[in-house]
This record gives sequence, structure tokens and C-alpha cells, in this order.
Amino acid sequence: MSPKIAPTRGNMVKLASSMKLAEKGHDLLEQKRTILLLELMGKIREAKDLQRSLEDVFSKAYFSLQMAGLSLGIENVEELSYSVPETNDFTIRLHSVMGVEIPKVDPVEKPPQPCYSFLGTSGTLDSAYLHASEVLSLIARLAEVETSVYRLAVQIRRTFRRVNALEKVVIPYHKKMLAWISNVLEENDREDFTRMKIAREETEREGGWGI
Repeated sequence: MSPKIAPTRGNMVKLASSMKLAEKGHDLLEQKRTILLLELMGKIREAKDLQRSLEDVFSKAYFSLQMAGLSLGIENVEELSYSVPETNDFTIRLHSVMGVEIPKVDPVEKPPQPCYSFLGTSGTLDSAYLHASEVLSLIARLAEVETSVYRLAVQIRRTFRRVNALEKVVIPYHKKMLAWISNVLEENDREDFTRMKIAREETEREGGWGI
């Protein structure tokens, strides 16, 4: 080890204070990582549930669309689909979890409004329209959860790196430096004591010879 600071008591006090801060920061980051991991696991479970629900609703929506196509004809269904307005008024809110901005999409719960004439259509088209609305709602929720998972994972990785740096580099360095300074100071104290003892003995001898 090649120390870059002088082995003084003042520097020893500064290092001890710095190490306490590093240890406190390490503990806080460990707590943060634990909380973020718990949040991440919950979001992953939620994402899996949403994916299963989405697969089920997609299957129903696709079957309903097939039935509408058989009932009304693919060309007519495609033409009628142009009358359905696009949904782009999603409301996204953010809330913080240990400093991580997590999105929250307001539920898409507006009841589907009739946007095509009942004349020349059938219940199969209505069913396809309702299932498509369910798909839209689930996709919005899944996008919210998957974005949350990504942001939490990124922050957990960063926190892990910081914890690892404190645990493997910063804190051990401070401990080694404190031990080195302590050893140097003890050695200096012993040398000072030895010099003082020798000087006292020489003074005593010189005083005895003077008598």
C-alpha cells in the first residue's frame, strides 16, 4: 500500500469520520436495494398476471373479430373499423419509490361509445369492439408495469454497484489507512519514548559524574 496522506492524528480523525459516513451510506444503500427489490418482485408478478390476462383477452378479441368477419364480411368490418376514434388521451402520473420515478397510468375505464351505425352490423361486431377495448386497457397497464420494472432494475443495478464499491473498495481502504496510521503513530510513540529514556539516562549519568 502506498499511502497518499500524512500519518498524523488529525488525518486519522478525518479518516475515522469518513469511514463512519461510508458505513452509514452502505447501510442506507443496502436498505434502499432491499426495498427496490421487493418493489421489483411485486411488479414482475403483476406483469406476469397481466400477460396471462392479455393472452386470454387477445384470444377472445381475435375470435370475436373472426366471427364478425364471417357475419359481415372482412371488407365491411375493415371499413367500419375506420369509424372507431383513436384513443390517445392516456393520463400518466409519476410517483417516487426510493428516488425512482414510477409511472402510473390512469385506468382506461370509459365505456365504449357507439361509433358505427347499428344498421348493417351485428352483435358479433359489438363483441369484437368490447374485447378490443379490454385489450387496450390491459396494454396500458402492462406498459405501465413493464416500464416500472425496467426503471427499478436500472436503479437496483446502480445501487448494487455503489454498495459493492463501498464494501469492496472504500471501506477496506479506510480501514487499511487507519491501521497504517495507527501503527506509524505507535511506532513514533515508542521511538519518542526510547529517545526520552536514553536522554534521561544520559542526563542522570552526566549528573553522577559531575558529583
